[in-house]
Amino acid sequence: MAENVRCGIIGCGVIAPTHIECYEKIDGAKLTWLCDIDLPKAKALAEKYGVPNVTSDYREMLAAADLDAVSVCTDHASHSPISIDCLKAGKHVLCEKALSSDRSKLDAMLAEHGKHPGLIFSGVFQHRFDPPVRLLKELIEDGTFGTILTADVIVRCLRTNEYYNSANWRGTWAEEGGAVLINQAIHYIDAISWAMGGVDELVGTHANFTHQNIIEVEDTAVAALRFKSGALGVLQATCASNIKWECSLEVHGSKGGIEIRNDNLFKLEFADKGQEEKLRARFDHCHQDRIVEAGAGHYGFGHFAQICDFVEAIKTERKPFVEAASARHAADIVFALYKSEKERGWVKVGG
Repeated sequence: MAENVRCGIIGCGVIAPTHIECYEKIDGAKLTWLCDIDLPKAKALAEKYGVPNVTSDYREMLAAADLDAVSVCTDHASHSPISIDCLKAGKHVLCEKALSSDRSKLDAMLAEHGKHPGLIFSGVFQHRFDPPVRLLKELIEDGTFGTILTADVIVRCLRTNEYYNSANWRGTWAEEGGAVLINQAIHYIDAISWAMGGVDELVGTHANFTHQNIIEVEDTAVAALRFKSGALGVLQATCASNIKWECSLEVHGSKGGIEIRNDNLFKLEFADKGQEEKLRARFDHCHQDRIVEAGAGHYGFGHFAQICDFVEAIKTERKPFVEAASARHAADIVFALYKSEKERGWVKVGG
């Protein structure tokens, strides 16, 4: 491999500048290609960031000699076919969430990776790199909470009719694969399920309350969760709120509980007050600096850490921190909730 990992981005929409700035700041990475079916959009970003090559056909990019790895930043439905083509071309892949818009496409992309075990295939879930989330997982695993009783995830945000009308793929079953669950909430669904060790089964329902005649999918959803550990939980998500962005992870056990809201410690209460103060001090040290200026504030700061990990995994030939096979679990939870609504009952996640 060349001294630098030569990287390209397919899809020059809202998340692309975040990926571009990350690659620019990483020693050992060089951004060589941008691709978008809207060529002027790709050219504008290439000119702004000094990327040498642009194309409207990602196959041209995959055939180029100066490309080792690809960030797939397109709409959900195209993630699978593009990722498959990248793997077939011998390129390492970092695919944005959700890995796919339906289970069959999800199965296909992971099956293709199985044919190329030497390639890195990672799914973007940047909140796994957030210090508070990583500390939460550590405390769950070391038994700090005692017997865990409940673990909840709540996502409240606002996506307007104008947002959904801005792109034909948004708010459709065929192209987006859903709405608030598979787009906005999936980041925090992943965070709580990763921290808790996975969701075994759920029962849920969803509705469209405020976007009728605009989207064909849900703007609000709820579910009861049974984690693999046996703990219970609640998932609540809406993009019809007057609150523009509020996300909470809550874990309560026999010894104490915690709420992380908008990536910061919001509540911490333990029966043992000495332990509570020690834990509070640990969370106080979970500070993150904003390294990349591009991107909305609610993306958090984890993209840089994840893209660093992706590049380092390629250079050292190790597994990435977020393997695609692991990143699929959040999508499987979303698909299970949609299935539960149809079947009106409990559904095994991944079943």
